[in-house]
Amino acid sequence: MKVYIAEKPSVGKAIVDVLPKPHTRHDGYIQVGTGDCVTWCIGHLLEQAEPDAYDEKYKKWQLDHIPIIPEQWKLQPKKETKKQLQVVVKLIKQADQIVHMGDPDRVGQILVDEVINHAKVSQKKKQAVLRGLVNDMNPAAIQNTLKNLRQNTDFIPLATSALARARADWLYGLNMTRLCTLMGQQAGFTGVLSIGRVQTPVLGLVVKRDHEIEQFVSKPFYEVEVTLHAAKKDITYKAKWVPSEACEPYQDDEGRVLSQKLAALVVSKTQGQTGKVKAVEKTKASKAPPLPYNLSALQIDAANRFNLNAQKTLDICQKLYERYKLITYPRSDCRFLPKEHFNDRHKVSHAVAQTLPYMQTLMKNIDLNKKSKAWNDSKVGAHHAIIPTQKIQNGESLAADEKNIYDLICRQYLMQFADAFKEDVLKIHSEVSGGLFVTNQRNTTSEGWKTLVLPSRNEKSKQPQNPKLKNLKVNDAVECVEGQLLEKNTSPPKRFTDATLLAAMTGIARFVASPEIKKVLKDTDGLGTEATRAGIIELLFKRRFLTKKGKEIHSTDIGRSLINSLPDRMALPDMTAHWESQLESISEKQASYGQFMGHLTGDLHSLIGEIHPRDFAGLRGKGDKKVYRKKRRKSSKV
Repeated sequence: MKVYIAEKPSVGKAIVDVLPKPHTRHDGYIQVGTGDCVTWCIGHLLEQAEPDAYDEKYKKWQLDHIPIIPEQWKLQPKKETKKQLQVVVKLIKQADQIVHMGDPDRVGQILVDEVINHAKVSQKKKQAVLRGLVNDMNPAAIQNTLKNLRQNTDFIPLATSALARARADWLYGLNMTRLCTLMGQQAGFTGVLSIGRVQTPVLGLVVKRDHEIEQFVSKPFYEVEVTLHAAKKDITYKAKWVPSEACEPYQDDEGRVLSQKLAALVVSKTQGQTGKVKAVEKTKASKAPPLPYNLSALQIDAANRFNLNAQKTLDICQKLYERYKLITYPRSDCRFLPKEHFNDRHKVSHAVAQTLPYMQTLMKNIDLNKKSKAWNDSKVGAHHAIIPTQKIQNGESLAADEKNIYDLICRQYLMQFADAFKEDVLKIHSEVSGGLFVTNQRNTTSEGWKTLVLPSRNEKSKQPQNPKLKNLKVNDAVECVEGQLLEKNTSPPKRFTDATLLAAMTGIARFVASPEIKKVLKDTDGLGTEATRAGIIELLFKRRFLTKKGKEIHSTDIGRSLINSLPDRMALPDMTAHWESQLESISEKQASYGQFMGHLTGDLHSLIGEIHPRDFAGLRGKGDKKVYRKKRRKSSKV
């Protein structure tokens, strides 16, 4: 008997639909016509054991117990799904062949692997387990998956990375939460101070940004804009002053001129003076279509366009994937597609046009014989980019938010068959009284893939073009007919929103302080995973460490006080970002579980020594207030 193990009931049902009939439903599994069975987990059926499972004394939170580091790690059945675990284990033991059909990511891999290990099957049986990667819930895609099963042993590095991540979260989160909570209580805080390997640095990003905004002092800076006239060509144009090296003492780190006197001198020296065109640069710019979405990129766009938070977008994606079968696996961190998917383009685009009929107009701007760089087998791992499937649905039956997300995914897919966006770029350098003035003009020659971009409500209107400007030549004489001194003010950094906080988590290298760690991190490294980032942000709101005002995310008083109580390296993303990079290396066979856990436990011991009760004084009197109800007096009988 062959047993297929899915991550959740909906995937199990989709697998059953492509297997021979009759289908006989049992408690926790379905038997198909061949006698094979399809069963499922309900998320994690096993979870990391609580500290008291290792020693009863750990039930009570005490400082002298910290750190708690298990010698032999234990998993325990989750109470609410214990019955399903028993069903799956029984089928595993009876099976001649096990097919692992967990979701195609770290969590999906380890989730089913843990159950197989828990069943204590022979090593020979374990080595023979097959792996199916379901990226699309439609029958044809699942049939294709079942025809192309792989050896589950190929995914050992992915499972090892997931195991290291889970244990790291337990070690760091549990020990530091207990330690900080006990320290906080000694200082007069009421409640639990939750600490997490990822959540705390994310909170640190927001607190730091809020602090920068509050401490920000706006400073004036100055620009000079001149209006130049080339009489022989009858061309008038505006140009901006480019300060020379001699002006550096009067500029800030970003090159802005801070001296009003210097800028005013430039205006007076150029007003009414003649000069000439020093250089004319004409170039052609071409921009290829953006790649299809991974989850983070989709969440960022959804937040910017529809003000949807990350968790809401993920929930919608899960529904589009599981219930409607309109999109492929949504918890993907990949933006590339297997080459074989190019063969499905006609069927996919037809399904899009039938589901959203207004897309047919947009499709006039694409050529399905074109091929972007998205199709690249070497860039695809366990899962690929999020794209529409071949499933046709009445688009009007979708809720507004569901339709919006599906629309974004469809547009991004169709862009892969569109021309590049092209511009003519003109840059003119003019010299007047020894000063350099530059004007730039961009002229779109082909909209290309941008015809498929959903118009934004905040889209800026295009600047009017001066068609005569291209007629200017080097050494053409010009006269400065007007000079303007522009006084501007430096602006504080913007507060985080759902979109920008997600972008910060995915591109964390920009926020890392250590130059050494910056070198280690790649553009794709970030805090958390595609599947967990939304939950981490939501957890910070739930813990009341963050709050939202309109679109802006603010740290609360408790959130700030907590970050201020911690050693800097716990609040900065450097340490956690480096851990994330190591976890990725484990999945790519470039690092080992032992090395990672050794470094982590060393850091844990070191951090514990850096935390002191006095640092939590700022939390005194804060936290959950206990409410005591007055007892009613019993009425005396007369």
